[in-house]
Amino acid sequence: PLVNVETGGQLMTRVKGVRKKLSAELGFLIQPVRIRDALNIDPDTYHIVLKGVIRGRGKIKVGREMAINPGQVYGALEGTPTQEPAFGLDAVWIESSQRDHARALGYTVVDAATAVATHLNKVLRENASDLLGHDEVQQLLDKLAAKYPKLVEDLVPGKLALGVLTRTMQNLLVEGVSIRDMRTIVESLTDAATRTQDPDQLTTMIRPKLGRMIVQSLVDDADSLSVMTLDPSLEQLLHNVLQQNQGTGMVLEPGLAESLFSALRQGTREVEEKGHAAVLVVSPSIRSWLSKAARHRVADLTVLSYSEIPDDQGVNVIHTVQAQPKTA
Repeated sequence: PLVNVETGGQLMTRVKGVRKKLSAELGFLIQPVRIRDALNIDPDTYHIVLKGVIRGRGKIKVGREMAINPGQVYGALEGTPTQEPAFGLDAVWIESSQRDHARALGYTVVDAATAVATHLNKVLRENASDLLGHDEVQQLLDKLAAKYPKLVEDLVPGKLALGVLTRTMQNLLVEGVSIRDMRTIVESLTDAATRTQDPDQLTTMIRPKLGRMIVQSLVDDADSLSVMTLDPSLEQLLHNVLQQNQGTGMVLEPGLAESLFSALRQGTREVEEKGHAAVLVVSPSIRSWLSKAARHRVADLTVLSYSEIPDDQGVNVIHTVQAQPKTA
């Protein structure tokens, strides 16, 4: 029923909309999404599968609407309690006739197709780097070469193998950076490729050139960038540890690591409660390591280096992160 357009099914339309919007935002064409019946799972259950692996699952009730509690509501609803699948918010499946009443109480009300599409959007966005392969990168290069043939020819295969370019662009997507501006990416890599062929180092070298694009989604209504910084002694400590572990990766003393990530989670929570995006600005030497280390430990935190913020961008420091090794 969700797919059949003749009976009012909206899922196909919603999925096409997600694919079109994400392709425009991320900068490459996302492959078509196939929808099919799976007889081996419960009738009300759906799985989101990427490359044969289940990356998301949820339950829906066809013909009902989902009333989502955004954090503050002014009454309870009759219906079946559930969780919104994308973000895990408390929700209730209600009859369509209750929609206006639910909205009046402060709930966000969506139909089942929208709930699935929102979940799909989140899963695709979080796994964007897995969706970008050699073929997609070659298509982007071919499109750029139609306008700037010499630019592309100089880079691939002249200075950089397609595989290294693909890994570098996947790194950008992992950190939520759009690859829309292919011209700047290729120009920056043409220069950087003479110094290294390591995708991680190349990513670090070209990110400052993409600074304006990275920052634009993080600024507030007044065009100011509100940020957190590390306490200077903590930043110096991390820098020293990284220098000592050069080439072997960063190894933090467990007590300090626990204290650091706990402080980052706390700071992120406080900053988001004030209505700002959680942005941590650190020195270029520790940005890459800290971003990777925090990715699965601190939700919704963006880690920037000072060199990635455009010179004319207003910055407002609203929180300083402090962490001490935990003593027994």
